[in-house]
Amino acid sequence: MAKVYKKTSGNESIALYLGKRDFVDHVESVDVVDGVIKVDPAELDGRKVWVYLACAFRYGSDDLDVIGLSFRKDIWVKRVQIYPVVGTKPANTPMQEALLKKCGDQGHPFTFTIDTNLPCSVGLQPAPEDAGKSCGVDYEVKAYIAKEADDPDEKISKKDTCRLIIRKIQFAPGKVGAGPKADISKNFMMSDKPVHLEASIEKELYFHGDPIPVNVKINNETTKVVKKIKITVEQTTEVLLYQSDKYSKTVFTEEFAEEIKGESTLEKTFTVIPLLSNNKEKRGLAVDGRLKDEDTNLASTTIIRPGMDKGMQGIMVSYKIKVNLLVSSGGLLGGLTASDVGVEVPLVLMSPKPADVPVE
Repeated sequence: MAKVYKKTSGNESIALYLGKRDFVDHVESVDVVDGVIKVDPAELDGRKVWVYLACAFRYGSDDLDVIGLSFRKDIWVKRVQIYPVVGTKPANTPMQEALLKKCGDQGHPFTFTIDTNLPCSVGLQPAPEDAGKSCGVDYEVKAYIAKEADDPDEKISKKDTCRLIIRKIQFAPGKVGAGPKADISKNFMMSDKPVHLEASIEKELYFHGDPIPVNVKINNETTKVVKKIKITVEQTTEVLLYQSDKYSKTVFTEEFAEEIKGESTLEKTFTVIPLLSNNKEKRGLAVDGRLKDEDTNLASTTIIRPGMDKGMQGIMVSYKIKVNLLVSSGGLLGGLTASDVGVEVPLVLMSPKPADVPVE
């Protein structure tokens, strides 16, 4: 195996092994989470070893937890007893066979199946001065030593636990539909004819980092002058769990100095590229789930399938492209107004599906 992810408990009695930390949502199913726990029974003192997989929404850092209040809410949890072994175990996966070679005779395999209606990993970007884990939805695999699986009266010491954060990710579908289009006609005071604006994109979905061509058509039938075209990409984040919170943040904006005089037209394509690298200082921006300080990108669009419970998603992310014309009001005291004529088209941003890599 190229890489093994390992976490050992403080007392070194248990160790958690995973062969990967990204698990793909294929719409119909999600990659199984298959790993191995290495157990040294010498220090268990009659206790058992458990492992759980939890999908949780974190809305505060660990260092903010006070007087027993947790800033984390579990959306979904599954747990199994690892040691002593109970019941029959399914056949080992190729990944588990490779991991068992790493940890020897004390290894015990475990497998979890993630429900398809659960959210993908997403985080809210902290400010540069913020410390600790950021808010967001994450998945955690945790092994621990305890007398019972989930006894609220039993205090579990940190030295008896080991954990790894993993990600549930979703890639863009193979088939992409036609792009959306929006248009508007607006009349102005002292003018009996309108300004027509149409904006469209060629397809409904683009990959993170790809140039997005925005087609703009303007028919200015008035005597006013369109001085500029402003194009903005907005990310809208809806936080569904701890409160009803919905807000938008601009992830791209640019003004193009195109002048369309009265009774004239323009048809032109403008290119926009919304990137996280240009928005590093924006606190609260939604990003795809991050593992430690690994690079990530703007959060992918949340895809809601028929029958899914919106309330289970924790955080929902969407994008739109806004095209506004800055129109001269005319006269000696005339000015510019950015919102005189404007349209919006929805945008889906996702990551491309990589080539499948076989397990060695």
